[in-house]
Amino acid sequence: MGIKAIISKPYARFARKRIGLTGDQAIVAQEKVLQELLAVGRTTLFGRDHQLNKVGNYEAFRQAVPLRDYEGLKSYIQRIKEGELDVLWKGAPLYLSKTSGTTSGTKYIPISKESIRNQLNAARNALLCYISETNNAHFLDGKMMFLQGSPELEKMGKLSIGRLSGIVAHHVPAYLLKNRMPSWENNCIDDWEAKVDAIVEETAQQDMRLISGIPPWVQMYFERLLEKTGKSTVREVFPNLSVFAHGGVNYAPYQGIMEKLIGGPIDTIETYPSSEGFIAFQDSQQEPGLLLVVNDGIFFEFIPMSELDKETPTRLTLKDVELGVNYAIVLNTNAGLWGYQIGDTVKFVSLDPFRIVVTGRTKHFISAFGEHVIAEEVESSLLEAISSTNAEIVEFHVAPQVNPTEGELPFHEWFIEFSNLPDDWSTFCTTLDQLLQSKNSYYKDLITGNVLQPLQVTPVAKDGFVDLMKSQGKLGGQNKAPRLANDRSFADGLAPFFGN
Repeated sequence: MGIKAIISKPYARFARKRIGLTGDQAIVAQEKVLQELLAVGRTTLFGRDHQLNKVGNYEAFRQAVPLRDYEGLKSYIQRIKEGELDVLWKGAPLYLSKTSGTTSGTKYIPISKESIRNQLNAARNALLCYISETNNAHFLDGKMMFLQGSPELEKMGKLSIGRLSGIVAHHVPAYLLKNRMPSWENNCIDDWEAKVDAIVEETAQQDMRLISGIPPWVQMYFERLLEKTGKSTVREVFPNLSVFAHGGVNYAPYQGIMEKLIGGPIDTIETYPSSEGFIAFQDSQQEPGLLLVVNDGIFFEFIPMSELDKETPTRLTLKDVELGVNYAIVLNTNAGLWGYQIGDTVKFVSLDPFRIVVTGRTKHFISAFGEHVIAEEVESSLLEAISSTNAEIVEFHVAPQVNPTEGELPFHEWFIEFSNLPDDWSTFCTTLDQLLQSKNSYYKDLITGNVLQPLQVTPVAKDGFVDLMKSQGKLGGQNKAPRLANDRSFADGLAPFFGN
């Protein structure tokens, strides 16, 4: 065992005791974070506009700071881009993280010197919790590969701009640099397919022990690695591979095909980072959900999804949340985001400590007929259907078909790229529809009331989703295909890639 692994084990055990705050400790930590944010926020342009100097507690804060999405903060972001200081947070941000918005085009999210520490601390703590619980630290003595966006940054005046994963690449601790792959040169390749090919060439002979990335792009890497080496499984190439760290999308639909490529089960560490802040991470291999990061620069609020469309929805703090309720998550951060609706929905699976699962996006749902089907219902239905019919999937998307062939009822259309087709197509489709009905009573009422016909599944050709993302300039990096939508903009783009 190498020196890094030896040193890490006692440190991980010590760190985990500090990380796992109990319910009451977490609530106290959140109150402290709010006061720390207000102390700085009062000195900013935003603070003066919202009279934060008169705010001393959460009730007053909720009255003073309205809920916003990116459009609501855009005028402040513009002043930051023009070089103004002390706008949303003290001074100027270290970076602007460039992300793709569904309604706002390109978004520029400020990252301060305080908030970059949140990103690094949470990533480190996820690994430490894993080491402490499993006693597996041997991956620290081998190579670790992070499949991510380019670390090259643009300049806008004095501001540096880039993708979150590329920004974080500039802050890798020195003790990990020798272990880290790919090389800087290969990481900077813009074309994603060329990048993956170069990384395969670079890594195929290495002692890879941990791999991190968004599942669909890691899957592409694995497939090209096996094609290059002629091996049957990734473990034949990397016999010491023991950890897969992932985030960005629900891993469950990918798990079957990933384990098939790897050659068996693998320990996973799920993370929930975003440009707006590192929100949560998997702290246990035994317990469900992700541990909320409650003591590192983010003050959380939660809106019950049932109230999201109201003009003044209820805003809850951590002490008021309940198990099993879908909430829209709201962030207030030490990069100057205030009352910021990130667009994700979460559900608590534990209140001591506070653990969440991500259930979808506030704008990714199907309600063309009033059914309001959400990602959690779609994904869990699909998982149960494929497990009962021996199917394996690569990717999927669901959209309403409101203009079917004349004489037909409307329906939900599921576009699925299979790596292994169901044993019985009719049984698979019927099972999938019945499962969705069991999870969404509104959808069931529409089916039984003959407003909708049962769902239809349209197979997508091999690499169809990859090819569509490529045609849209969104292949690789932090980009993800939407799992569901209330219109057919993405679905219609799949038409050239239908299978048989």
